[in-house]
Formats: sequence, structure tokens, C-alpha cells
Amino acid sequence: MCNEACIDFAARVLSAEEVADRVVVEVGSYDTTGTVRPRVVAHGPASYLGVDIEPGPSVDAICDVLALERTYGRDAFDIVISTEMVEHVRDWRGAFDNMKAVLRPGGLLVLTTRSLGFQFHFGPFDFWRYEPEDLRAIAADMQIVALERDPISPGVFLAARKTTAPATDLGTIELYSMIRRRRVRDVSGRQLALYEWTHPMTIARRVLPRPLRRGLKRAVQALTGWDG
Repeated sequence: MCNEACIDFAARVLSAEEVADRVVVEVGSYDTTGTVRPRVVAHGPASYLGVDIEPGPSVDAICDVLALERTYGRDAFDIVISTEMVEHVRDWRGAFDNMKAVLRPGGLLVLTTRSLGFQFHFGPFDFWRYEPEDLRAIAADMQIVALERDPISPGVFLAARKTTAPATDLGTIELYSMIRRRRVRDVSGRQLALYEWTHPMTIARRVLPRPLRRGLKRAVQALTGWDG
């Protein structure tokens, strides 16, 4: 999922000069309502690989973000793109560590995600909300090229270049948890299980057949404008 502002941001920071003849990976590339891919491919990268945890539109290979380094190796890509994915990863530290690891020195990480105020949405789950100061701390070992709020809905955009600085210790950083409704370092398996069994949307996803779940999703989209 990527709204118009998300696509425009990625297109702006991923210029023809930045992209031409570069090796690009998009992490969480499953296209539901919009993707940056056509805008990037138009600039002639050497290759463009879309990876996600399940097959679908714009997915070229199945790979969990936590397995990126193990699958493709260190310094494998010139550009790493991730739109509207990191809020859905329980182990967000592992996600960022892997994306940084596969990025070559001097390469560019382009990322969009949701901030506090954006409603709960599955993808397949919804764990975290990021503020600009969170991404600034997470990317403290990188050169920040752009850090902006989404002008359309609560969210934040980041473009950061990999340096040779020592890796940032992410262990002390707390994020706002959609499960615990406050800033925390982690969400335990017990807390997640309790949430899954009590939240109305998780109950609906668990008990309703797929056609009814799709109908419920469309109704929520119509009422709230959510496109996740």
C-alpha cells in the first residue's frame, strides 16, 4: 500500500541519476493500491527485485525481511525501497538491520511508514507507529537525505544513505505499540496472543469467511478512507 504522497516522495528522491544502472530491491513489494515500481523502473536500473512474504502483484521472489542478509548477502543492492511495511513487522529491529546490511556503502534506503493517528490496519498485522524522531534515531548511522511527514495522512518518509559509521544500537529505542498503546521496546508473544483474541478486527479475520472479510474491509475503507 502506497498513497500518492508516498509515490511522489520516492520518485523525487530516486532521480534518474540515482537509479540508472543501479541494483534495486523493494522489500514488501506486494502491490495492493499503489507502488513506486513503475516510476523507478522508468529510470533504467540494472535490475529491480520485489520481495515479499507471499506471492502477488509486483512480487518477484518470496523472502522475509528478516532473511534478506541471509538470502542475498551483505552489500548486495545500491537501493533498498520499503513502503508501508515496517509497521507490520514485529521484529522491527531485525527488519532495519537486514535492510541496512544488504545496502552497499553509499547506497540509498527509501522508506515510508505510518505514524501515530493512523488507524489499525492489517498487513498481515499492525504493530508499530513511527515518528520522525524515531526514524532519525534508527538511521543515526546513516546520512539522512530527506525526512518528512506524509502530507496526506499520519505517516513519515525517510531517505538515508549508508555510510561506514558503526551500526546504531537499536536496542534502547522504543516505538509506539498498537498492541500495548504506549511506547515500548518489544511486544511479547503473550501480549500478541491476548490482542489477537480480543481485538474486534482480529476476531473478524479469524471467524469470517474470506468473502465477508473482504466486504468488511471495503466497508471500513469507505467509512475511514483507510487503504491498507
